[in-house]
Amino acid sequence: MLEVIQGGALCTVQDLGRQGSRHLGIGHAGALDPLALAIANRLVGNPVGYAGLEITLGPVELCFARAGWLALAGADFGATLDGVAVWPGWRTPVRAGQHLHLGSARIGTHAYLAVDGGIETDMVLGSRSTDLHAHFGGLEGRSLQSGDRLPLGHPHPLLHRQGVKLPDWSPLVRALPGPEHAEFTDAARQRFWGEAWQVTPQSDRMGYRLHGEPLHRDAERELPSHGVLPGVVQVPPSGLPIVLLADAPTTGGYPRIAVVIEADLWKVAQTRIGARLAFQLCDAAEATAARVEQTGYLRYLDWSLYGG
Repeated sequence: MLEVIQGGALCTVQDLGRQGSRHLGIGHAGALDPLALAIANRLVGNPVGYAGLEITLGPVELCFARAGWLALAGADFGATLDGVAVWPGWRTPVRAGQHLHLGSARIGTHAYLAVDGGIETDMVLGSRSTDLHAHFGGLEGRSLQSGDRLPLGHPHPLLHRQGVKLPDWSPLVRALPGPEHAEFTDAARQRFWGEAWQVTPQSDRMGYRLHGEPLHRDAERELPSHGVLPGVVQVPPSGLPIVLLADAPTTGGYPRIAVVIEADLWKVAQTRIGARLAFQLCDAAEATAARVEQTGYLRYLDWSLYGG
């Protein structure tokens, strides 16, 4: 059992999200940085899709009711275990009764906590992820609060502390042209690909809203509703792009100027409010190669931790 002493402003149970239900109007949810969650899970011997905690706004304090192992990945929240520093990218033994404290993000935006055996809240539509808009999954479909208790799976017999090199973050995000890319003016397309966009405080798990010079279309036609998914970059009437993230709706009507490739979507999620990111045009072959490279990194991580 994992007891929440202090839940912070936004701490939720997340796994890799719900698959195969968007045609029913059910969103994906899941970790905003699935790569970080996968790394944390592998560090403690879990499959990459086990549920952990996504921590966005601290302070968060947790108490472990059983001994085992924990790992953090993603943002650095200056975590301590009974006052001793816990570094992202390392697995750390924990004794029953110890307290893990996370302050505020010093690098990045979202931290992920994995515990050996995983967090075993109820499965809803094939996932334990919290959907904050539909109010299901995780723990009662909400962020965690003081006094909550989370069930844990069976511990793994790991032997010693071990760490891995975490992926490097950069503000350059690769993207494909979207279905309505050609409908934007030449000047708008040049600005979109050539300028750095600032992440605004209005950003959330549904999407990151960007600030810069507005983008305009040549076409004036109204678009019918169409399917959207995480990574789509919409341009509403304000002309300011929105990068859809894990809690994106299943349909939308705004023109889509681009689609962030899956391998780089974590970079968007880890961009801090007020910081800037830029889009790099790529093609489908480059997107596939990036996915293969990311899969190779996780395989190398497995080899370095467990010999294959």
